[in-house]
Amino acid sequence: MLAAESHLEIRQRLPASATRKPPLLFVHGGYCDAWCWEPYFLPWFAARGYPSYALSLRGHGASGGARMLFVAGLDDYEADVEHVAGGLDAPPILIGHSMGAAIVERIVAKRPVRGAALLAPVPPAGLLPMAARLAAQNPEYMMQMGGFDPARLSSAVLTTLRPFYFSPDVAAEILGEAVNHLNSESPRALIDLSLRLHWALPVANHRPLCVLGAEGDRICTPDDVRATASHHGVTATIVPGLAHMMMLERQWRTAAEVLESWLATVK
Repeated sequence: MLAAESHLEIRQRLPASATRKPPLLFVHGGYCDAWCWEPYFLPWFAARGYPSYALSLRGHGASGGARMLFVAGLDDYEADVEHVAGGLDAPPILIGHSMGAAIVERIVAKRPVRGAALLAPVPPAGLLPMAARLAAQNPEYMMQMGGFDPARLSSAVLTTLRPFYFSPDVAAEILGEAVNHLNSESPRALIDLSLRLHWALPVANHRPLCVLGAEGDRICTPDDVRATASHHGVTATIVPGLAHMMMLERQWRTAAEVLESWLATVK
């Protein structure tokens, strides 16, 4: 593992008054940063009494560690999440998206947590079957991702990638800002995601766990999401009208309300 990263970007929205509800810690997926939770999820959950935090993993967003990003693995990302979680006033409920869901899964496999939600999770079989499917069905996507460089984006690249992450009616201002938060991803982390530990299950048999997917997700498909839910012995919820970046869609409340209903069951 790499040395601990001392500078991690944390975005937060807090309730207007004191609350007894647990804090939420949101973990972003690959190629992006904590901003993805900022437009909708952080303020919405804070308004409902949940202190809401999102971190940018090392080498992402405004966090440190960019120079060593190429050798950062999921263990290092996991350490970033644990560092931020340990600095909060109370143990948080962990909410991870895509790669972030895999990081959350690694944590719950090692210690008890207050609760965990996996949004658009990478399935237990890992990235390789997903990559094979995408290469067979959408070779243009794999070609663009193979040489992805946020510093050298073109309209052709963005046109190719957009349908895999967003539904057709995503707000123009959200899409424009999302481009500013595209990030390189660690090759080592991608290798780690390709070698998922199928046996890694939560340390406690009774655990509050939510698995949530989107009907229009072309990256982590509903079948992928159901595979993760089956692995954990729970039932997946698949929401209609959303794509992979469900937290940034016009219909983001569809996912947020499912998550809020589940949060109400977490003690």
